[in-house]
Amino acid sequence: MGIGTILNQKGLIDDAQLSDAIEEQKRTGERLDRVLVRMGFIGDAEVLKAIGTHFEMPIVDLESIEVDDETLRTLPSKLVFKQRCVPIGRANGVLRVATSDPFELSAFDELRLLTGMGIELVLADERDLTKFIRSHYGVAGDTLEALATSDVHEVAPSSQGDSDEVELAQEASVIKLVNDLLMEAIRERATDVHIEPFEEDLEIRYRVDGVLSKAGVPQTVARFRNAIVSRLKIMANLNIAEKRMPQDGRITMRSRGREYDLRVSIIPMLHGEGVVLRILDQGSVMLGLDQLGMPKTVLQRWDDLISRPHGILLVTGPTGSGKSTTLYASLNRIVSDELKAITVEDPVEYQVPRVNQIPVNNAIGFGFAQGLRAILRHDPDIIMIGEIRDRETADASVQASLTGHLVFSTLHTNDASSAPTRLLDMGVEPYLVSSAVEGVLAQRLLRRVCPACARPTRLSPQEAPKNLVIPESQHVLEADGCRECRRTGYQGRVGIYELLEFNDTTRELVMEQAPAGRIVTEAVASNTINLLQTEALSLVTDHVTTIQEAMRVCRG
Repeated sequence: MGIGTILNQKGLIDDAQLSDAIEEQKRTGERLDRVLVRMGFIGDAEVLKAIGTHFEMPIVDLESIEVDDETLRTLPSKLVFKQRCVPIGRANGVLRVATSDPFELSAFDELRLLTGMGIELVLADERDLTKFIRSHYGVAGDTLEALATSDVHEVAPSSQGDSDEVELAQEASVIKLVNDLLMEAIRERATDVHIEPFEEDLEIRYRVDGVLSKAGVPQTVARFRNAIVSRLKIMANLNIAEKRMPQDGRITMRSRGREYDLRVSIIPMLHGEGVVLRILDQGSVMLGLDQLGMPKTVLQRWDDLISRPHGILLVTGPTGSGKSTTLYASLNRIVSDELKAITVEDPVEYQVPRVNQIPVNNAIGFGFAQGLRAILRHDPDIIMIGEIRDRETADASVQASLTGHLVFSTLHTNDASSAPTRLLDMGVEPYLVSSAVEGVLAQRLLRRVCPACARPTRLSPQEAPKNLVIPESQHVLEADGCRECRRTGYQGRVGIYELLEFNDTTRELVMEQAPAGRIVTEAVASNTINLLQTEALSLVTDHVTTIQEAMRVCRG
């Protein structure tokens, strides 16, 4: 009897939900209970309890169990990864084994033969089991064990030439190792993968919700650093022999019916080549402006700005703050049959319906400025430039806006008021900046407090920022971390926005080349700006995030 039938007979899901889940399972290949949970038909705890009752198996919490190394060594890591089970205790000739999938009971005969012990099966949550395996055996631990014990040996960087490195990178075990690392990053919702070579080891880290954390890869991965980089170069169609110059490429891969685009950057470092991969989910639904979390007042003002016929609108913020998402949502909001929109991007991250998108190609000298000059001959109404990086691009953007085009672009500045100063520093004339720029939107992403482990607390006057006033009767949230949030205390992110609208006073200050601080002061006085810090603290009092997260993001 399958898990779907068990849940259906217990009245936890109905026939229609089971049918829908089976169709989705055929598409993605996931386990049926995971599909049911993902589709929102049932919760993890209900599934676990139903399986435990059906098989009369006790349920254990792996997070609260300490297992000694000798017990862990009773099963080889290859078998642990293959059967998805872990030894958690032994006594009187019986080995206690935790699993999340008791449906293939015949598979556990292999454990009896291997260990020569009786096997007592207990049930554990699948996510807890995955974390336990990753923590005690490492990500791709089985593959690394196979590599270490096989005839596959790492090739020194300059020992036997490029052909040996290509041959090693195409070994099945190396291919599986790299795939395991990438798939783990996708499962963890990582936006970036960092592979960093040091003298004695190789560090692999994932960026999840804007914060880096170690991937939990065994130390033995350092032996295969060159094979990993070579494999990634092959996947990205890069020159495997080039180790002295930076290289950039792209990898496309599929997982569970979704397509992912990985932007690859490889740079030579002291102890090898460092790799960073940016993960873009092509299957993700493009967010609308209403879904970005903008306060209503900011959304109304931004809506007014993006509806204007000409001018420059800038979105600023550090890398990974959601600038591209905001620009795509803005374009999607205003593009219609009456308007033509063209973008020049490096690279094109997501495809927007009814928008002509052009990727730059710096290798042949086709950059933002060249692309902008070319697309002006295509009679666009709306233009988006991926980033204003230099004076040439800035001048071209200004001229485009002054000739009747609405121009969107991004800048790397800490706040909205620094944007005009940045353009002046690039060499754009003050009168051109004053005439062309209509508004600047600065943004950041704050991590949401995990709803599963959030708890109320009081802030002492010493802990509270000087501009945050919280009545004694009101509390804020903090979180210690749980399995739902990977022990971080946070799950997901929300945007905060600072919108500076240019008025006559702002334009006069730009003409005078006034500092950013004076522009902020005048904008606050005229109510044409809302500050990032204020928005962040409002999310604290609204119990969306913690005071620690707000201060971390806004301290710069």
